[in-house]
Amino acid sequence: VQLQASGGGSVQAGGSLRLSCKASRTILSVFWGVTLGWYRQTPGKQRELVAQITSENTPDYADFVQGRFTVSRDNSRKSTYLQMNNLKPEDTAVYYCNLRSENGPLNYWGQGTQVTVSS
Repeated sequence: VQLQASGGGSVQAGGSLRLSCKASRTILSVFWGVTLGWYRQTPGKQRELVAQITSENTPDYADFVQGRFTVSRDNSRKSTYLQMNNLKPEDTAVYYCNLRSENGPLNYWGQGTQVTVSS
């Protein structure tokens, strides 16, 4: 499985970005039983969960993005998305997508996409 993340960039505080992550080199049936997540990391800090969405389409968010970010998935496109609104400078980080099976050993990471929010 390969995960390709895109959509990062530079915006001013209050702006929006939409991140996308597409899985390749995997059959569609694998995609049905996985949780898709978005994590972020800044230099010197551990990678932290931003949002995730289960195979049942149940989303879960970190407290610091509640009400601002929305995670979604499109199984037919083997993709997940992170809509980020009202961005803050503290959201600046490299964002990574993750695919992990809910009942199995799969755990894959995308290459990361930089998000920079200026004040």
